[in-house]
Amino acid sequence: MQIKNIANKANRALLERASIRNYDTSVKISRDEMSNILQDAMTAPSSLNLQPWRFFVFDTPEGKETIKPFMMFNQQQWETSSAIIAVYGDMECASYTDPILSAGVENNLITPEYKDKMSEMIAGFHTSFTEERLRNSVLIDCGFVTMQLMLSAKAYGYDTNPIGGFMRKELTEALDLDAKRYIPIILISIGKAAEARNDSIRFSVDEITQWK
Repeated sequence: MQIKNIANKANRALLERASIRNYDTSVKISRDEMSNILQDAMTAPSSLNLQPWRFFVFDTPEGKETIKPFMMFNQQQWETSSAIIAVYGDMECASYTDPILSAGVENNLITPEYKDKMSEMIAGFHTSFTEERLRNSVLIDCGFVTMQLMLSAKAYGYDTNPIGGFMRKELTEALDLDAKRYIPIILISIGKAAEARNDSIRFSVDEITQWK
């Protein structure tokens, strides 16, 4: 075991990112800056580039009141953060196949022929996927973007806390979302830390890695 650390100092954001529960209430993240944080996070990889993540940003007093009843044990984050971000996964992300591939053609990233090939392949994959397999794929992709969102926020000078303890079914209903289509993944509080980052213990590489 060892205190959390990094091998490459260029990865400093990975070291400095920490789960913060108390934020400076005088600091408000603008929507322009929040959009930049999300945009940078969305460079995350996803299966077949279908980008199934969807965000709901609660950054107004009214918006935060909307989400408050569903946050269970995380009232300090709710009270002090600049915003709460709800990350959802879209089970119908394949419906965006054509717009995504068409944009690739328009930007000379792929040929029309390759677009047609990919469209056929994606349609075949999603027809053959069971609901469980598709759900697992969406969960993995949303995990990628969630981590990148927290690192993106840190690079902009803000702090975050991932919150898994919330009333998923009830929040989804309150947002008037189709529960069969949209999977509630996680909540993320975001703001400027009003508390020091604590060190934490991590396994060493040797303790959890097998070399073959």
